[in-house]
Order: sequence, then C-alpha cells, then structure tokens
Amino acid sequence: MLFNSVLFLLFFAIVTVGYYLLPHRFRWIWLLSASCYFYMYFKPAYILIIFFTIIIDYIAGLLIERAYGQKRKLLLITSLLANIGVLAFYKYYNFLADNVNLFAANLHLQQMPLISLILPIGLSFHTFQAMSYTIEVYRGNQSAERHLGIYSLYVLFYPQMVAGPIERPQHILHQFYKKINFDNKTFFSGLFLMSIGFFKKVVIADRLGLYVDPVFSDSHHHSGLDLLIGTYFFAFQIYCDFSGYSDIAIGAALTLGIQLMQNFNTPYLSKNIPEFWKRWHISLSTWFRDYVYIPLGGNRKGFYFTCINLLIVFLLSGLWHGADWKYVVWGAIHGIFLIGYQLLNKYNVTIKTYRPINLIFTFNLVCLAWIFFRAKSVVDATYILTKIFSGSYVYTAASTMLTPEIFYCATLILILLGGERYLKKHQFAISTKLAVTAVLIIACYLFGVFNESQFIYFQF
Repeated sequence: MLFNSVLFLLFFAIVTVGYYLLPHRFRWIWLLSASCYFYMYFKPAYILIIFFTIIIDYIAGLLIERAYGQKRKLLLITSLLANIGVLAFYKYYNFLADNVNLFAANLHLQQMPLISLILPIGLSFHTFQAMSYTIEVYRGNQSAERHLGIYSLYVLFYPQMVAGPIERPQHILHQFYKKINFDNKTFFSGLFLMSIGFFKKVVIADRLGLYVDPVFSDSHHHSGLDLLIGTYFFAFQIYCDFSGYSDIAIGAALTLGIQLMQNFNTPYLSKNIPEFWKRWHISLSTWFRDYVYIPLGGNRKGFYFTCINLLIVFLLSGLWHGADWKYVVWGAIHGIFLIGYQLLNKYNVTIKTYRPINLIFTFNLVCLAWIFFRAKSVVDATYILTKIFSGSYVYTAASTMLTPEIFYCATLILILLGGERYLKKHQFAISTKLAVTAVLIIACYLFGVFNESQFIYFQF
C-alpha cells in the first residue's frame, strides 16, 4: 500500500481511530493486524518470509540471553545468517549468478541457473531492523522480548517497515507497552509532519520525476545541459521522495503517540561529506557505523585501517542499496570522498573558504555520485558524466520538458531548503500547525502529481 494513495488515507484514518477507541491491552493486536494487512497488500505470500525471520530471531533472542561464552556467539551468528541468507537469496542470487556466468562463459564452464524472483518490498529495511535486535540482545543493551506479538510488531510496525527509519529495539519496543492517551499536541504534530512529507513527495519529488525519468531512461538523446539539469533535479527528487516517506512514517507513528528516530536533517546544507552522512539516512548510516565500522576497528587501528574500514562500509552500503554494480560504484565514490577527507586531516591541510562555497562544493560532489545511483548502468553513468563535462549544452527538443511548472518546482525546492528546518524545529501553536497543514494539503491537491508512483527506496 503506497502512502501517496487514497486507500492509505482511508487505512490510516481507520487504524488511528480504532487505536484510540480500543482498550490499551488490545492495541498491539490492532496495530499488528493492520501492519500485516498493510504489507500483504503488496504481495500476501511474502509475509511468510517475515514470519520465518521473526520466529528465528525471537527464539534466538531468548536463547542468547540465557547462554554463555561461545554458545552466545554461535546463536547470534545463526540468527544473522538466517536473516542475511534470506536477503541474499531474494536480492543477490541472480546478481551473483549473472556475474559468475559471465566468468564461466569465458572458461566454458557450466552456468548457474537464474531464478524468477520478485524482491519482497522493503526486505533490506526490516532485515536490518531484525538484525539489530539480536545484536543488541547479544551486547546486553536490550532484554530479550518475551511477548511474541510485541516483537512481531517491532518488525512489522506499518509506518516504517517498508522504508525505515531502521529502528533499534531499545528505542521503540518499550513504547508498545506504554498506555498512551490521546494528546492534541502530539496528534496534530504528527499530522503536520505527514503533510510536509506528502508535499515533498507529490508536489516536488513526483513532479521532478516527470523530467528526471525521461532524461535518465534515454540519456543518449539528451544534451549535456539536459543531463546536468536532470542530475540536479534527481538530487532533490530522491531527497524529497525518501525524506518525504520518512516524514509521513514518523508523523503517522506520532499520531499514535509513538516516536520514531529522525532520519534526515537537511543533508544538502552539509559543509563536507562526513557531515552529509550524519544528516542523510541517519538510521542506516548509524547502523553501519555501530554494527560494521566500529566492529571492524573503526578509527582505532591507525590511518590506513581507518581508510580500509571506511571503504568496506561504503561498498557494503552501496550493495545494500541494490544488486547492481552501479550501486557498488556509488558506494565506492563516497568511500573515496571520505578517505580524501581523512587524508586532508592527516596532513593538516586546511582549506579556508566561506561556508556557502563549502555547501556548494559538497552538494556537487554528492550530485556527481548520484549519477551512478540513478543511471541505468555504470556504462550509462560514465556516458552521462562524459556528456556533462564535454560542454555539450545545446538546447535540444527534449529540453522542452523544462516547462514553467518545472521552474516553479525549482522555486519550491529553494523554499523547501530555507523553510523545512524552520517548520520542523520551531514550536508552533496547534492552531498554526493546523493552518500550515491545511495549506500544504491544498497545495498537494492543486499542484501534486497523483500517479501513485512508488517511493524510490521501496525497491531496496
């Protein structure tokens, strides 16, 4: 079920009203049932995969808590392998087979069979959330959850199960036990945040997609100017699309009195790449930091190991985003950017410039990497880069897609950059939030693109 659909609005209203009408002891059943329905709307059979990992991790958590020594580690590894195994099979089997077959063909060896698979929606997100549970139980930061229903709700909670934020158990599990009374301020704050998310998705992201999608799907028939504009537009499309989803998810949870973690913090206002990764997809970047980078040694083993660890983390991050070499290259580029930053620090190289220059430079580095993320392939991304830097800025017939509406949308982007942080951080009165919410909803109705386009990160 897509957030940007009339069906979701009806679903949200029924779930929220039912939640507050029910006695506290029945609410977990209501939310779990609603979450199952929400996920099964996409493809019912795939919920069996989630149930499988839920049972594995639930039992593993209980056993890990009771075990000692090497047995604890063995149980954790078993749980992680079960989760990674499911993710690897559905997301990476055919990618592995394609690459092995390419190598095998040159040596005239037997080919691996390809399997017709549809990736379960949001598999990477709820797999990582499930893995964080057993890791935190193993580390002693979280008690094993005895209530199977509550643990299932932790994995399946509908606002964030498909595209995050990727929550830690110690942040959200206890909230499902709290008796939450209806609170005007919290409820309308949730609606306010949801309206911002809907505006970012249907008014900005989907309208930018009307230009971005044709440009990147047929890059060889567009000029360098078209591709350059398409690259900048994609940067804002993916931000408004993904952060818009996060706003809706966090807001929907907040209307129920449940707080999810912040996932974006105006990342395009970062003055360097390390700061960008502290502001972009925060739940994923902190996941890799805590469960991969630090266990590898982080920055504790000297400069060279720090660089290797950074590169490993971002190669894995790229692979997490998709079973395609273009995502691996995208991750490698960001890893190289961060290594470059480490080199500057190591040799005490300080480049003093005004903050706006730092922001522009960082944004352009991020956009350069986005080309590999959005292009159809690494080869296509290389062509696009060549075309952009060749100075081929001839106005083409395709450039007629730059309609007045698109330029109006670019103006909205500038307003968003300036106003989003203020809207979220400022403590408005409830009446003001209601007024702004109404304005944003009207704007969505008047200027939104209602083709129910899937959120970009649903494919991951």
